[in-house]
Amino acid sequence: MSIRSSAPNPLIPSRMPEMKRNDVIVIGGGQAGLAMSRCLSASGVDHVVLERGRIGERWRSERWDSLHLLTPNSHSALPGRPHAGADPDGFLAAAEFANYLVGYAVSIRAPVAEGVEVTALETDGSRYRLATSAGCWQARAVIVATGACGVPFVPPMAERLPPSIQQILPRDYRSPDQIASGGVLVVGASSTGLQLAEEIHASGRRAILSVGDHTRTPRRYRGHDIYACMDAAGILDDRAEDAWSLAAGHRQPSLQLVGRPDHRNLDLGILQDQGVRLFGRLAAIDGHKLGFKDDLAETTARSHERMLRVLDRIDAFVAEQGLERNYPAAPPIPRFFASSGPTELDLLREGVRSVVWATGYVERYPWIRLPILNRQGEIIHRLGVTAMPGIYVLGLTFQRRRRSHFIDGVGLDAEEIAGLVYRHLASDRRSTVSMAREAIL
Repeated sequence: MSIRSSAPNPLIPSRMPEMKRNDVIVIGGGQAGLAMSRCLSASGVDHVVLERGRIGERWRSERWDSLHLLTPNSHSALPGRPHAGADPDGFLAAAEFANYLVGYAVSIRAPVAEGVEVTALETDGSRYRLATSAGCWQARAVIVATGACGVPFVPPMAERLPPSIQQILPRDYRSPDQIASGGVLVVGASSTGLQLAEEIHASGRRAILSVGDHTRTPRRYRGHDIYACMDAAGILDDRAEDAWSLAAGHRQPSLQLVGRPDHRNLDLGILQDQGVRLFGRLAAIDGHKLGFKDDLAETTARSHERMLRVLDRIDAFVAEQGLERNYPAAPPIPRFFASSGPTELDLLREGVRSVVWATGYVERYPWIRLPILNRQGEIIHRLGVTAMPGIYVLGLTFQRRRRSHFIDGVGLDAEEIAGLVYRHLASDRRSTVSMAREAIL
């Protein structure tokens, strides 16, 4: 087992680093990169995993203190290693899952180089060259496995907030103690936005939540965790190529869930009952004055309809399979009727001193110097395969199936991508041999 640190030794004189060579380089030492490493090792493929920090770095340094996984332990395991925790319906803390990843790396003997940040990926003749903080690598294939939670998205209008307003990203948030006293505006109604709004409000600060697209979801349904229900009904295995729009699938709103021992729900109605004020989508900022769309009723209605479509598929599965005894009927979930929220907010008058941008993530790869990025800086791919031979991506939302970015789904995608990598290497070898023969002749 080799989990290597690339920190330079000041006692050794500096010298021009030699080019390191591997058949395959995996970028990212989280669940996606490690799952891919396991598949490559099983096929005997020479490779190295480059991780900018520690294994599972984002789970350690970019998550708040109270966060637990949204998937239950039964759905939070990678191939070949059972879930951590005695309770299959429990939820690991973020730090516990990071430790699980370290144990996983050890168990599969993953060749991880920690503390190695990739600064450039470009072509090098018939190979690919990677410049890193620990020297240069050359590879015949590269898999970008940095995941779906890359760069926090902050709308450009955030620049119009006055300097006196504290702005916080979820990756930098740890606890309410770091937030200035006074009111807090949380922008975004995904699971992150809801959890932060609830925690901040419970700390004694007045919380306001700006609501955008989201999918209301019960924590448990028909006696089981919602993930277990979706898994059994085949929803998590919906194939991306069968979706009516791949782009729409990649943008699907995240589920409103929280992972806690009491398995309780968390939605807008619950937050409103706790005293959190709800506004529509943030539309404009002019100093201390903010404008919001009058779309709260419409947004919450769409969210409820999305939830019903999922529950209807679960109900149909139970009926078709005759599983009513294992999945007892659940009472109807009442619709949350959100009345039109306020459309204006004066931060100064309301005493709001902080804004939390829980507005999701975007995928940006400024270090990729290959013609595989769109205008937004995202990797152009189909099912994880790019137009550049030997360049693949892993761990993105709805990449090959609905569960692609879930912990227990990335391993399935890794197996399929690994097969493509293996075939690419074999084809590349045949091409190299053929070129050598032609040169001799």
